[in-house]
Amino acid sequence: MLNRHVSISLRLTSWFGAIFLAGWVLFGAVMWVTLKTTLKNERRLTLERRIDRLEELLKQDSGDSYAGRAQDFKDFAHATGNGLAEILRSDGTRAFPSPSASALNFPWPTVAPDTPERLIQVKSADQPYWVLGRSFSLGGEQLYLLAAAPEAGNLVVLASFRRGLLASVPILLLISSAGGYWLSRRALRPVDRITATARSISIRNISERLPVTATGDELQRLAETCNDMLGRLEASVNQIKQFTADASHELRGPLSFTRTIAEVALRNPQIEAESRRAFEDIVNETAQAAVLLDDMLTLARADAVSFSVPLEPLDLSSLVTDVCAMARPIAANRSLALDVSQPSSTVSVLGDALRKRRLLWISLDNALKYTNPSGRIAVSLVATAESATLLVADSGIGIPAADLPHIFDRFYRADPSRGMVEGNGLGLAIAKWIADSHRVEISVTSQETRGTSFRMTFATVTP
Repeated sequence: MLNRHVSISLRLTSWFGAIFLAGWVLFGAVMWVTLKTTLKNERRLTLERRIDRLEELLKQDSGDSYAGRAQDFKDFAHATGNGLAEILRSDGTRAFPSPSASALNFPWPTVAPDTPERLIQVKSADQPYWVLGRSFSLGGEQLYLLAAAPEAGNLVVLASFRRGLLASVPILLLISSAGGYWLSRRALRPVDRITATARSISIRNISERLPVTATGDELQRLAETCNDMLGRLEASVNQIKQFTADASHELRGPLSFTRTIAEVALRNPQIEAESRRAFEDIVNETAQAAVLLDDMLTLARADAVSFSVPLEPLDLSSLVTDVCAMARPIAANRSLALDVSQPSSTVSVLGDALRKRRLLWISLDNALKYTNPSGRIAVSLVATAESATLLVADSGIGIPAADLPHIFDRFYRADPSRGMVEGNGLGLAIAKWIADSHRVEISVTSQETRGTSFRMTFATVTP
């Protein structure tokens, strides 16, 4: 569940850092074991050389007196190993006196007859020592030569190596993570460009395509595949647009003819009451269908790539006055209070007067439809040197929060209570198109049972 909220870059960085850490730990362990084995072998080699020299010394002194040989052994022990050496007979007794007090008190391992050479680790005064023992025959007598060396030096080296490994882990982990993040971000940078472009593509600019970098990798194939998909979608959308425009245009003629025939029939004073009601229904339904077709044709033209809106200076304050004048009879008929507040001076903006009038009317008509009798509608226009803000607020039934993100979608109707009001779900979609084509920021806020507010912000120009 956590991976859904973590970027690929961070996940790759985490995996890279974890793999590097595991590799570094494995490398450190192998190096530590290798170093420990190497130090042990070097210590063994040192002890072997010492015993080799002791054997040579014993062979050379074989003709000397016992006291002379004992003194030579003592001198040798002090010169080569701080006196840590012993020569034992097969029964375990010392062939010569211990060369030093440390050798006398040292815990030499028990020696069995004909014991082969071996390296043993023992402890003396809580310090580890390596002891090498070797059988030696001199003048028909079986002797056992022992030499010891402290392990403390090796332990110091191992401890220093271990501390160095542990101290380098966070530094190397930080460097590897930073490097991994930089590499992942660099590798995924085309994905960010593809994502940004894909998010910007909508039904209005479906002809745009994703950037393709000629790298020959998976990202290039992904971008090319998405572009192929967008091409197929564009072809399908264009077919739907063309069908909608053609159908809307072609159906206007038959609807107008049907409505005209029904209106002519209603002028006959001798028509039956039942037939009159039927013709009246035909007139009403064809009128509503004509409005729907007109809206569909408007949106079909809006979707056309070559369709552009002419912009010219116009007085927004006058448009607000005209639209509110059209709405006052409807508001009075529904017992609604319509309050208008706007500056007396000219508020000059760029746009097409007919379409901006329709934009204002859609927002005001929406308030008229969804405000209960005895409600209130407030229209206020506030202008500054840079912009003008028009607010249309009502005390109507409001819009559920779940429906707010979709109210500008085509054919979208909110909850059933709003569906009871006459409409085709295209008015606000047309308002959004007009606002976008005139660079007008339009937004809506609403609370159920408390009302809805449409806010439109226009860029003003100098008259």
